[in-house]
Amino acid sequence: MEDKLSVSSKLAYQNKRLKTLLNKYKQSHHLQNALIQLSEQASTVAELTLLYPAIHDILQKYVPSKSFYVVLLNQYSQSLELSYFSDEKDGIAVALNQSNSFDEGATGYVFKQGKTTCFTKQQMQNAAAEGLFKALGTPAEHWVGVPVYQEHNIIGVLAAQSYDTKQGYSSQQIQLLEFMSLYLATAIERVKKRELLESEVKIRTRALTQSNDALNLEIEQRKRALQRQQILFKISEIATQAKNLDDAYFKIHEIIKTITYAENLYIALYDKESGWISFPYCVDEFKENTQPRRFAKGYSELVISTEETQLIHPCRAKELIESGVVQRAKPVQKEQMATSWLGAPLKTAQGVIGLIVCQAYDNKHIFSRDDCELITFVSHQIAAVLQTKLTNQAIAKSHQELEFRVNEKTKELRQTNLHLQMQIDERKKIEQQLYHDAHHDSLTSLPNRSLFLTQLEKTLQHYQRFPEHNFAVLFIDLDKFKDINDQLGHHAGDQFLINVSELFAQCIREHDLLARLGGDEFVILLTHLTEPQQAEDVANRIIDLMKKPFFLKGESLQSGASIGITYSKKSYTHTDEIIRDADAAMYHAKNSGKNRYELFHPLLTQSIPAQALKAQHHLDILPMSFRSSEIITLDEQHQSESLFEAFGEHPILGFTSFDILKKFASDKEQHLEIELQLLQRAYAQAITANVTMALVPCSGLLLEEHEFVLFTDTLNKQQGHSQLCLLFDEQEIRHASATQIENLKKLSQLGYSIGLNNFAKDRCELNLLTDINFDYLLLSSTFSKRVLQQESYDFQLQGVLAITKLKAMKVIAKGPSILNFRALLDKHGLAFFVGKQHALVCSELPEIQATQSL
Repeated sequence: MEDKLSVSSKLAYQNKRLKTLLNKYKQSHHLQNALIQLSEQASTVAELTLLYPAIHDILQKYVPSKSFYVVLLNQYSQSLELSYFSDEKDGIAVALNQSNSFDEGATGYVFKQGKTTCFTKQQMQNAAAEGLFKALGTPAEHWVGVPVYQEHNIIGVLAAQSYDTKQGYSSQQIQLLEFMSLYLATAIERVKKRELLESEVKIRTRALTQSNDALNLEIEQRKRALQRQQILFKISEIATQAKNLDDAYFKIHEIIKTITYAENLYIALYDKESGWISFPYCVDEFKENTQPRRFAKGYSELVISTEETQLIHPCRAKELIESGVVQRAKPVQKEQMATSWLGAPLKTAQGVIGLIVCQAYDNKHIFSRDDCELITFVSHQIAAVLQTKLTNQAIAKSHQELEFRVNEKTKELRQTNLHLQMQIDERKKIEQQLYHDAHHDSLTSLPNRSLFLTQLEKTLQHYQRFPEHNFAVLFIDLDKFKDINDQLGHHAGDQFLINVSELFAQCIREHDLLARLGGDEFVILLTHLTEPQQAEDVANRIIDLMKKPFFLKGESLQSGASIGITYSKKSYTHTDEIIRDADAAMYHAKNSGKNRYELFHPLLTQSIPAQALKAQHHLDILPMSFRSSEIITLDEQHQSESLFEAFGEHPILGFTSFDILKKFASDKEQHLEIELQLLQRAYAQAITANVTMALVPCSGLLLEEHEFVLFTDTLNKQQGHSQLCLLFDEQEIRHASATQIENLKKLSQLGYSIGLNNFAKDRCELNLLTDINFDYLLLSSTFSKRVLQQESYDFQLQGVLAITKLKAMKVIAKGPSILNFRALLDKHGLAFFVGKQHALVCSELPEIQATQSL
């Protein structure tokens, strides 16, 4: 038994010894492989920045060294500097920020001691607490530092650290690091010598290439001279080969593309006598064309006035604007602002006739001095060519005018003139397009009121000849449309109308007619009806579709449709009667709960005698009355001003505002007649109420050329017209013609009080306030509400108040519930408020009486 135990002990001893020898040989093998790989890297890498990552890769195979760095001594500053750094937690920025502190940390401690040092996290903290060194960076669980020697001098430290508590460094791994450090200095020296050798080779190579540069430069200069000569030949050919000026501009553009970036190019002509700049040719990714303008302070004007080529980048553009040399008429969107602009004058013997400009957006190209030199070089030749073409065009135009006069006198020759026939054909196309535009709604592309009434008239005449061909008219008014506009804005309302029109079109047949009368009102003409139920079926389909929610701007909206239906009958003699009855049925549907349809019944018009109904036009039975409200102010005296809201009472429609009354006009002449009548009635009622100022809404129609004469004649007939303030809607004035704007200014010059209604409904245009002398400014309910919600709108309001204060305008905030926020709006500078949105008549009343009228 004892023999067996002795044998077992011997075998265990031998196994243990064999394992020890195996680990020793394995360590030696790892060490040998690591040194071989280090030697290979030292022989192959081209620079030191590549050597350190290679060493790191070798170490990671045998030592836990994901976090590894090398610090070497700077021979000049005698301080430790970082040569390589890789860490799991601390980024390279941390190490670089602490590069001047390695002398004070554990790395500096190893450098001073000159021997390998290994710390655990606790040992590191204890040593730092004893003042041996400072703790830098994120504390590691295990840290080892090995000095790097060159001969007998220490030149740096190689360090590795681990953040894993279970992953420390064994004696064999530390021994491997020490062997690596012994060979590191030699490897560094070998790579430095290789770098020096490659640097000398590069210097010699550069010296050889410099001798060729002069020759290449001469060749390049000759190529450039030849290229410029070819460009001049091509430009010269334009004078004879271009068919017209437009063709010449196009060919010039193609030539410029061959010498520089010219994706965005325009050619401008300058008329010194008139002081106008025109843009006959413009290719731009943001603008299809550029309108002529007076000589001002733009980039183009800078080129013309200096008669020199101008190269403008963002920095110079900022300097030119700040110094006042360049002024912008209106702000330019950032993405539409040129990041590089190059313009050259077109100079002839007569002076500068214009300029040619290349520009780039979004840094797609940066023009250089070479580009500037090239475009200056070709601009003189381009100017000569354009001057020749312009002269020829003037002569050709003179000949055309003479030919035109001859053709006027010789009608026989006009018949054979193919060119004129082409003009006639083109005019016919334009007239057809104009006819289409005049008879279709610009928003929905549906037929408009004019086309609908024309078709309804034809249908009525056909029915009078063939009574068996029945028809029906559906008058549709959308429910809650105003709420959609107020909540989501004008653009969302427009999109909603487009969507609704598409839905309505799905509910009718191809030969039926769907039209938009205006606003949120639509009409449908159903023809070839075999039974009345067919019209009701169409109405039911529309109502069912409108019950479904609409999704706009990510919000779910619920609308509806109130529909009035009238069928063909022999008593109808005029289209106005049909529209009147369908309209009356629609209002009955709206007053009966909305989102439904009603059939017209004679009882709906029983309040009007039959004989009078037949004799009168439906617009003649709209009486006027007024309802009082007030403007509430928050000044020191707490004064209030009373208001009157103008409305008419229709026998079927009930109470309706000025705008609703004017919608019933079938044509422009009738619209003008009704509006002038309403103006007279409103003024008469204001006189009766003994008010000091009446604010009366007016449309832009009154400012047109012929209508303005009747308008001013009507105003002159009113005694004491200073009691009348004429309110015009901001959106109409914004899109008004030059004649309308001029007539609006004449009203102020003639002594009439004028006001701007619904200001800043969808955008805030301050130029309207500076160009026209308004007495009253009524802010839109949308803008008044958003002033309290968004800071940007408060900034806009302060700009409005600054201008109105200078021009002595009275600013009024309005909206259905604006009085609930009057205290808050007062803090923003607003002191006048009104809770309704109709025609206004103001007079001074005691505070108690004004409050009670609420």
